[in-house]
Amino acid sequence: MKAKYKQSGLTLIEITVVIVAAALLMSLALPALRALLDSFESQGSVTGMVSSALASARAIAAKNQRYAGIRFQKAYHPEGPLKAPQYLIFIVQDPDMLAYAFRAVPGLKPIRLPETIGVMDLRRRTNIDPVYSGDEPIDDDSKIDQPAELQDTTSFSIIFSPSGKLVIHDVRVRNRHGIFRPANPTESADDIFNSQENVINYNTGMFIQDDYAELGLGKEASRNSFIVYEKQKFNRAYAQGRAWSEYLVKLTPEAIYINPYTGTIISPH
Repeated sequence: MKAKYKQSGLTLIEITVVIVAAALLMSLALPALRALLDSFESQGSVTGMVSSALASARAIAAKNQRYAGIRFQKAYHPEGPLKAPQYLIFIVQDPDMLAYAFRAVPGLKPIRLPETIGVMDLRRRTNIDPVYSGDEPIDDDSKIDQPAELQDTTSFSIIFSPSGKLVIHDVRVRNRHGIFRPANPTESADDIFNSQENVINYNTGMFIQDDYAELGLGKEASRNSFIVYEKQKFNRAYAQGRAWSEYLVKLTPEAIYINPYTGTIISPH
């Protein structure tokens, strides 16, 4: 006599009820999820991220007894810096190059900033000489509508001395081999900073090094403050052809400064 096996599983009606219940729960959870994601992409989340990075940079400077810090820069994007994501990169002075030469700290990956938030130093270079460090502030009369100027003001560094003090120090970031505009990956395979040719043509490197002042990337002084801005508002002003300053200058009183002795963030409020 054949044994009878009880069939297990869900009926079509039961499956339908489960799907409807799951969809209902998801719809109820979406607002809370969106609020949670927004909280991670707020100004507070960025300043908290930067604060932790500053503490790590001071420790790197003390440990290596070299100037070290953090660098903000947009990764290369074929549609230009307006579309490009911005990152925080740990950098350290290269003892084998000039005093103002820096490279990415080995073993530390760049940290991507939240999609909806960006940081700027609100300054731009005054000419296109790669070794010239002069710059000027962005003010009410500034009309900044070139990709190079956007790349410029979103690419800047904050530097600490070996004693842990915040300093204003000339910075020129290059690949770890110290080569000026390497022509191909055999000259430098640095996967962080590299030449425009390597980044675009060979997909070697995330960020174009400071040998392209015509792109807004050349030697410049480090900073002791920055602003946090909302990309959506900024992009809207940019797309409408208006001066960026209409939005950015309003943020000047909200500039975030760094205590030169402790390396901690000083709240604007």
